[in-house]
Amino acid sequence: MAEQSMPLQAVLQHLDRLAQDALPLWPVPRGATARLINVSENATYLVEAGAYRSILRIHRPAYHTRRGIGQELAWAQALASSGLVNTPPPIAGRNGDLVQEGHVPGLPEPRFMVMFRFAEGRQPDENDDLVAPFQRLGAIAARTHLHSMAWQRPEPLERLRWDHDAVFGPQANWGDWRAAPNVTPPIRAVLERVEATIRRRLDAFGQDPGRYGLIHADMRLANLLIQGEETTLIDFDDCGQGWFLYDFATGISFMEDHPQVPALRAAWVRGYRSVRALSEAEEREIDTFIMLRRLALLAWIGSHIEAPEPQAMAPDFARVSAELGQAYLAEFAV
Repeated sequence: MAEQSMPLQAVLQHLDRLAQDALPLWPVPRGATARLINVSENATYLVEAGAYRSILRIHRPAYHTRRGIGQELAWAQALASSGLVNTPPPIAGRNGDLVQEGHVPGLPEPRFMVMFRFAEGRQPDENDDLVAPFQRLGAIAARTHLHSMAWQRPEPLERLRWDHDAVFGPQANWGDWRAAPNVTPPIRAVLERVEATIRRRLDAFGQDPGRYGLIHADMRLANLLIQGEETTLIDFDDCGQGWFLYDFATGISFMEDHPQVPALRAAWVRGYRSVRALSEAEEREIDTFIMLRRLALLAWIGSHIEAPEPQAMAPDFARVSAELGQAYLAEFAV
């Protein structure tokens, strides 16, 4: 049976077995166990043995190449080594490789796997007071952007792109937003106008190296761990070529309509400007990146509907996207 046609629970049963059987590939204590803690693009496991803890990531098939995963890890390690960003390091396998490969009977494709050192901290909630964390996040984003502009990246870079073709094109990373649940004809009509406006504005905005480069591309709350005044940034799995301001839009993923967002935007911009210049024209264009991300997420829900998180969001996501789109068009459409 092709994996795409298998029920999610059946796939996870196979991945649970793979996670447990693969642990000896790394220098983990004898008797360690792997417990699923999240499934999104990848399946993420907490590995435990007494006081020992680490994180195992089993990659979704056909999303990244082995070389591309190595490039993700190389940039994250370079950021951490520079002292600019807190992010947990990967753990090399017993063979010295950071990227391992495993296969389990019942799944047709082998899986790439990476293990990370466990990082302390609490994932923030959208109903927390997030102003101070978002000001810190703005500074973190600016530091990653300055680093990416100067970093000698490997070539060819086998990472995703997050331009408008990658969101709206025929080979979009997460599919076509039109195929998402509950995209009714009236909603589609609004979002078609939104897409056209985004394309036009981003063509005018351009891809100057000061605006476009290697970005984290997924700085949402689920990828932040906060402990006191410190923020740890995790999961560089979506890092790739995109506009720097897209990183703010990813920070408010799935909560774009939350009443706290205007304050979070202002805080993020303050934090960003404490590290790197941001023009008024660039700040104004943040709304375009919010809508670009929102439509990408709508497509993501449609193409990942087998998982619990997109299922929970599916009933209202298209409708709220259209409401946000109407407000965006009132400001930016010609």
